[in-house]
Amino acid sequence: MMAILFNHENNFKNYLMYGKRQYMKQKHVVYEQGDIGEGFYYLDSGLIKVHTSTPLGKERVLNIVLPGQLLGVQAMDQQAHFTTATTVKDSILYYFSYDDFKKLITLHPPILNIITKSIIQKMHILAEQINLHTLTTEQQIAAVLLNIYHDFKNYEIPLTQKDLATCTGLTRITVYKTLKKWKEKKLIDSKNKRFLIKNPDLLKNYLFH
Repeated sequence: MMAILFNHENNFKNYLMYGKRQYMKQKHVVYEQGDIGEGFYYLDSGLIKVHTSTPLGKERVLNIVLPGQLLGVQAMDQQAHFTTATTVKDSILYYFSYDDFKKLITLHPPILNIITKSIIQKMHILAEQINLHTLTTEQQIAAVLLNIYHDFKNYEIPLTQKDLATCTGLTRITVYKTLKKWKEKKLIDSKNKRFLIKNPDLLKNYLFH
């Protein structure tokens, strides 16, 4: 049965009037590893990758943020960001300062539940990824698809091969070959600029083996 694209963060669209709309061009750094957080963002349109640097200076993509999701919530109360967020496409975000957040939970108490769920989910994703010391090509692609799948609770992933290549830093031909193999094994399918995860459990085997 096909899951409906729904996430608790989509409810956040009702509160955008309290945030500050920001337009960011492709490759813009939203926040950087080590920066002190003073608020969080809601992605209204575009695409953002969340990444960190290995001790050797190599970029490791930990997550991809799609429209309807929050980012930066883990460090909004004067904590240091332990990742960097960069726009992959021109994006529209809404910024909420910590004061905005306190005002929001006073006026709309249910918002606290949305934020809490978002933090728990993102910390789980980041912890899982950071524990993978070295990622093969297949693991990088599997991690991106599975993270989005678990976050949205949806079998359809609204990404293109180009998006995957840009976010992971892999070449488009490498991404194409990996996805072609997975299609032949009936792990995934693709249509209308979306990936369909047909067997998430088998795909997860690529991540941990």
